[in-house]
Amino acid sequence: MIALGCDHGGFELKQEIKKHLDEQKIPYIDYGCDSLESTDYPIYAKRVAKAILSGECDKGILICGTGIGISITANKFKGIRAALCSDCFSAEATRLHNDANILAMGGRVVGPGHALKIVDTFLNTPFSGDERHMRRIRQIETD
Repeated sequence: MIALGCDHGGFELKQEIKKHLDEQKIPYIDYGCDSLESTDYPIYAKRVAKAILSGECDKGILICGTGIGISITANKFKGIRAALCSDCFSAEATRLHNDANILAMGGRVVGPGHALKIVDTFLNTPFSGDERHMRRIRQIETD
């Protein structure tokens, strides 16, 4: 299950991603927002992070205008590894090396066609499981 969240700056891109996930029959839960009306990105970053940490969802996709604020907020939660990606190489690398569980994007940065390729790359790339990457993740997670 994929957790989706955005603020007003990411609303239109989230709608494109939802259509794409529907076409691929990939289940998701939309944690908002529900319109272009101005709202605060931390609300939705927190909802998605909590859904992943609770086990309700496996991965998440967060979108705000730049992807920066929403990813910073999600990364405040221990166990969340949100990666801001604007290209497929970064999306692949963060899954392979960091076992990222949230993809963050900027709705005002990445166009919908390219964003859908980034989403596919993120969702279809497994974590490598290499010891060096596992060691680094443990270091991230340590207080």
